[in-house]
Amino acid sequence: MHLIQILLPLADNEGREFPEGTLRDIHADLAERFGGLTAYSRSPARGVWKSGPDEQKDDIVIVEVMAESLDETWWTDLRKRLETLLGQEELVIRATEIRKL
Repeated sequence: MHLIQILLPLADNEGREFPEGTLRDIHADLAERFGGLTAYSRSPARGVWKSGPDEQKDDIVIVEVMAESLDETWWTDLRKRLETLLGQEELVIRATEIRKL
């Protein structure tokens, strides 16, 4: 079993918030494919990182799904599609092998 987390920004690189339906559609697609999801969206997390001499910041929500197997090709393709859709240089999708207790 795998826990897959997607760190979704709430705005593009210029600071413009995405239309409300954009993230809702991403959530709906994932929920349909994996039978559900958890979105930590009540209080956005703040991401901070260095890009050359500049400090970058993002407000994000974390969306996670559980899957029996990890189709890395599908997840890589999704990451690339989301980077294009959301105007991101890089978007993080991470997976952890888990045991359900």
